[in-house]
Amino acid sequence: MQRYFVNHMSETEATITGEDVHHITRVMRMSVGDSIFCCYNGRVALCAITEITNDTVLANVVEWVENLNELPIKVCIASGLPKGDKLEYVIQKGTELGASEFVPFVAARSIVKWDEKKGRKKVERWEKIAKEAAEQSHRAMVPKVNTPLSFRELVTFSQSFTYKIVAYEEDAKRGESSHLARVLSQLKNGESLFVVIGPEGGLTEKEVTTLSENDFISCSFGPRILRTETAPLYVLSAVSYHFELAR
Repeated sequence: MQRYFVNHMSETEATITGEDVHHITRVMRMSVGDSIFCCYNGRVALCAITEITNDTVLANVVEWVENLNELPIKVCIASGLPKGDKLEYVIQKGTELGASEFVPFVAARSIVKWDEKKGRKKVERWEKIAKEAAEQSHRAMVPKVNTPLSFRELVTFSQSFTYKIVAYEEDAKRGESSHLARVLSQLKNGESLFVVIGPEGGLTEKEVTTLSENDFISCSFGPRILRTETAPLYVLSAVSYHFELAR
């Protein structure tokens, strides 16, 4: 059954607008009486379509359903701006794996330079990718995708999270293997984890030192050196296994 994220919904009725109207009417060719799932503020309802116009679909709530598809902790992925479409891949697959938020940032070794004038369209594309991935993976919420931050802004942004870790390849080379497991064992349901991952060239020693001075725990993600687009998927999979499968 199709799932749609709506911007307007009461306890009894959902209002669907924008591109989803085209998808319902032209792609899926639905009609009045057909059933859909509507997601709003992390809640999911089984709904029946009651009215279709050129720009709006209305649906009545049949029942609110229990949602068990979200990770029990909030995981925010902060990625040093990578080249090409790697960040799109991270957002798509990271959404499928349960990330609650994405924060791109400009690192010292980021090759890509952020253009504020063209940036809004790029953020809109990232948001669309997250929405489509959330629908595909039956999420109850669409992860938030932030406009890229400077490194200084990133440090300030991280202050509200319960635990903060930074992936550092030098730790992997030294054989560090316990920090991530310890953080996961200390996390409790409802808490949050902020994960910083560098761009292709990695984070500089100065950046890692600054993060450590601001309560970040430096971790390796196993003995192998991971690409910038692979590391977020590793940590999200580890979180999912720890909180959803190993218990």
